[in-house]
Amino acid sequence: MAEKKQKGTVNKGKVQEPREVVEPWGRAKGTKGAAAIHSLAPGAPSTAAAIQEGRVRAVVDAVLPVVDGGKFPVKRVAGEPVHVEAHCFTDGHDKLRAVLRWQAVNDDDIYEVDMTAQVNDVWTAEFTPPVPGRYRYTVTAWVDHFESWRRELGARDDQDDIRIALKVGAGLIDAAAGRAGADDGAALSSWAKLLRETADDERSHPDAAAMKAVALDPVRASIVARYADRRFAASAALELIADRKRAQFSSWYELFPRSAAAEPGRHGTFRDVQARLPYVARMGFDVLYLPPIHPIGRINRKGANNALNADADDVGSPWAIGSAEGGHKDILPQLGDLDDFKDLIRQAREFGIEIALDIAFQCAPDHPYVRSHPEWFKHRPDGSVQYAENPPKKYQDIYPFDFESDNWRGLWDELKSVMDYWIAQGVRIFRVDNPHTKAFAFWEWAIGEIKRVQPDVIFLAEAFTRPKVMHRLAKLGFTQSYTYFTWRTSKQELTEYFTELGSAPGREYFRPNVWPNTPDILHEALQSGRRAVFAARLVLAATLSANYGIYGPAYELMESTPREPGSEEYRDSEKYQLRHWPLDRPDSLWPLIERLNRVRRDNPALQSDRGLSFCPIDNDQLIAYVKHDPSSENTVLTVVNLDPYNTQSGWLELDLDALEIDAERTYQVHDLLSDQRYQWRGRRNYVILDPQRMPAHVFRLRRHLRSERDFDYFL
Repeated sequence: MAEKKQKGTVNKGKVQEPREVVEPWGRAKGTKGAAAIHSLAPGAPSTAAAIQEGRVRAVVDAVLPVVDGGKFPVKRVAGEPVHVEAHCFTDGHDKLRAVLRWQAVNDDDIYEVDMTAQVNDVWTAEFTPPVPGRYRYTVTAWVDHFESWRRELGARDDQDDIRIALKVGAGLIDAAAGRAGADDGAALSSWAKLLRETADDERSHPDAAAMKAVALDPVRASIVARYADRRFAASAALELIADRKRAQFSSWYELFPRSAAAEPGRHGTFRDVQARLPYVARMGFDVLYLPPIHPIGRINRKGANNALNADADDVGSPWAIGSAEGGHKDILPQLGDLDDFKDLIRQAREFGIEIALDIAFQCAPDHPYVRSHPEWFKHRPDGSVQYAENPPKKYQDIYPFDFESDNWRGLWDELKSVMDYWIAQGVRIFRVDNPHTKAFAFWEWAIGEIKRVQPDVIFLAEAFTRPKVMHRLAKLGFTQSYTYFTWRTSKQELTEYFTELGSAPGREYFRPNVWPNTPDILHEALQSGRRAVFAARLVLAATLSANYGIYGPAYELMESTPREPGSEEYRDSEKYQLRHWPLDRPDSLWPLIERLNRVRRDNPALQSDRGLSFCPIDNDQLIAYVKHDPSSENTVLTVVNLDPYNTQSGWLELDLDALEIDAERTYQVHDLLSDQRYQWRGRRNYVILDPQRMPAHVFRLRRHLRSERDFDYFL
């Protein structure tokens, strides 16, 4: 249920009184300005109906936030205030009134707050979706004849004019009484009668001020406002998806269960992954992502390092899904059974970790679908099934689905049923492999249907493809999206890219999830093997984006050898063979990872992609940026040395006005990585970073609030 403090409902056109009002007709909780709460009047026409009704004079234009003119929903998280802005105006000099109405889709309860007029016909209001789900928000505006009358009456001085105006107002009040319930209707009728009697009372000769005082009573005027005449209102409606908090803020860790065994050479199991949970939790990750856990095909199985011919003991690629042992709803027997998997989910939750499952909609040649539904695949002229290709790359161990199949509806239903099955087992997060190679219409339908029933499910799109395609997938319903961060390494590239990600319109629907590495991508910068590079890229990922992840243990152990020169593939990749990882290696990055994830948890500014701004610094090898959260007054300044070989220094400039820091007083910067504290003064300050010690500062800024005689006077 939505908050009762903002409730006013309309059911089948019948007006209901607000169930609870905190400040009667005053400021509504969670809104700016004098936003009032009202019960809703029936009969407000839609925009299409208003166009056909020639007496509609109000205009509702440019409602924000919006995605593609309202074709796709805006994204927020439950509990996050949604600031709505609209351009509302009318002809002439009459007063306008605008309200923001919002409701959960398929819910009869409607909530309403008055919008506040800003400069240049801009109106604003806020609402807060309380729980995950799909919402509709509507800006409605109309000419307010009653308030127009009150304004004009206040400017009148002539007694005869005022007497006439009182009778006009009495008619408006009578009309409101007709729309009101019994008690309010009686009060308004009584007021209208008083105005007429005052206008007709020439014996007592009331002066202008006295007559206006009777007419401008704000308490009784507020009753009229509850029953405004909305017959000629204009409206514009948009939709919003509210996700749970983890959609906005999460720290992902990817590992291969088959490589989780404690001893070399043994195939890992779900129980081995359970034993790894304390390690993952200690580093501070809250999402543990597993590559596909299904049976792996034997026909055309790939060998070590993607060799075309596999040996008898080669384990194959987990993304070549399906064999005689089952398909997408089955588990590779070497990992365990369904009970073992559900035990893993339960154990992970006890550590504050959710299991994310890979969804890869493709088949090995011996997948049961190939035999039972050959119409779901493309066939060559010789009748054989067409395997996946991205010339010159060939994936002989994978058959893609044909989304132009005559039986496309059956294919859609079956693929959705795969996700439904794993949701029923307790999975609420999916990383979707190559969604850009499947039909857009399928994703829009499948994700929409799933989230209609399970609004807490999160979908991460692994689509390293063209920008417009990535953005389309996000608009269609994917909760988070992989990014180009992996290939953005220079100061200019990082600044331009994250400025773009944080700008409208993409910020309204595209949630980045940044990864410095994946099992498919060992960027050339990491191939140097230098600790400073791994540390710097980790800090950048964890502080630039509210959602980030690493593929481990390859990352914390600084795996850096490519399959061959010029390749981004790992040598001896886990995609094709078992690996054993010495987690207790003394040079592991896990202590830095643990510290960074704790910093993220402790600082709200790092838990959102809003509030990011880059700071001028006079050295191109240094990048500096601030994340600021006004609601908690939390500010984090990050400075990273992008040169892994040399110490770099420079003068950094902060916008102290935006951060509400007095430039004439000292303020504290607390390095949350080293725990060192410095006192700065003014806009420009000096920084120096030796990459051999630590290539980054992650400062928390603390304003000077008390005198030096007080203990801990920086907050």
